[in-house]
Amino acid sequence: MRSNRQGEDLNAAATGASMTGWEFAWLDGLAVASEPSWSYLDLARPLVRRACSVLDLDTGGGELLAELAPLPPRTVAVETWARNTPAARERLAPFGVAVQTELPAEENEFDLVLSRHGRLPAADIVRLLTPGGVLLTQQVGSDDLAELNTSLGAPPPHPRRWDAEVAVGALRAAGLHVTDVREEHPPLTFHDITAVVHQLRSVPWQIRDFTPLRYERELARLSATIRARGGFTVRAHRFLVRAERPTEA
Repeated sequence: MRSNRQGEDLNAAATGASMTGWEFAWLDGLAVASEPSWSYLDLARPLVRRACSVLDLDTGGGELLAELAPLPPRTVAVETWARNTPAARERLAPFGVAVQTELPAEENEFDLVLSRHGRLPAADIVRLLTPGGVLLTQQVGSDDLAELNTSLGAPPPHPRRWDAEVAVGALRAAGLHVTDVREEHPPLTFHDITAVVHQLRSVPWQIRDFTPLRYERELARLSATIRARGGFTVRAHRFLVRAERPTEA
């Protein structure tokens, strides 16, 4: 039987957190996440400065794109998750950025395509990039937080392998020239069961059938482990790829 403290932790976690975009400020004090050795924003900024047109795929709430301002006059963001779209439009309106819910239909339209933790439709990216245009993407790999699933007796987070090798193969097959590839597994340490539940509620594809009630016993055991050890560490999975569309002869 779990202790009263365990029950209190789980009840607090079940309350959840409202989240739009890709902001995870609620993790402060509850979990410690390490970032990859590279900075996506630092790599993206000079590309944005040189571009005349930018497309940001799966922009979330527009947080990261806004950080890259000033933006070219022709900047388009795509966000298909209805929960995020209004937030993205509100945040990006001052920058004159159009937020769409579908990929643009144009061809040879954008000097730069960005995708941070979003889709990577290789054929569409080739279609949308101008000759000589650049793709910069940071992706979440299929091994992301896999130890968390294991600890709760849940299926793996992704049924198919998704890593730098797979992504690079798809981009090259579509006709892009890959110029930079990086891949790392930075640690994430949970210091409270509340952070675990917030994480799983906010990222529903990690454990697709997750509810605090369905995983109550497993969460109680993990809560006890966190208190006994002072934390529970898992590995994230991130990879970055830069590629270019070859200049047509």
